Amino acid sequence: MSTSLVIDTSTNRTVVGVVTDGKLIWSGHRDGATAHGPSLPLLVAEAIEQHSIDQVIVGMGPGPFTGLRVGIAFAHTFARARNIKVIGVCSLDAIAAQVNEKDFIVATDARRKEWYWARYSKGVRIGEPAVSFPADVEKLGVTIHFGLSPDLVAMTNLAKQGSITEPLYLRRPDAVATADRT
Repeated sequence: MSTSLVIDTSTNRTVVGVVTDGKLIWSGHRDGATAHGPSLPLLVAEAIEQHSIDQVIVGMGPGPFTGLRVGIAFAHTFARARNIKVIGVCSLDAIAAQVNEKDFIVATDARRKEWYWARYSKGVRIGEPAVSFPADVEKLGVTIHFGLSPDLVAMTNLAKQGSITEPLYLRRPDAVATADRT
């Protein structure tokens, strides 16, 4: 029996769950683009209250820098303190797992009037995630699923396929050292 703590902070919703052998046994969320930091420890404390965790699965984006960093750093710290592994997955793929269509796009709010998005055919991602203006994505003429949160059980299934080790930021950070500015 394997029990995973599943965390995603790639959207405006902080999502935490406990999945045992492919079954969601606990889940919770808090809404708010700036609520990841204060929400995550509270949700995780509640999640692990009655569960022994074997591994951590974390959404690696794409998503806004700060939100992703909060979730990823928390996941790695939690796992290191318990000497368990961390597996990173693409958050958009975990959203796409909820859609049962032949050809579609999933998109999330990238702020700055942009979307993070990826296109799927029969549930399989075509190409890499991107960041674009909504009008540019809409021109593709494919059904768009916007504003969904990643499916926690799907995240555990994606983790079986391998781990993403680097966050999917898709854009340069706003804050840069003075020496790095051009």
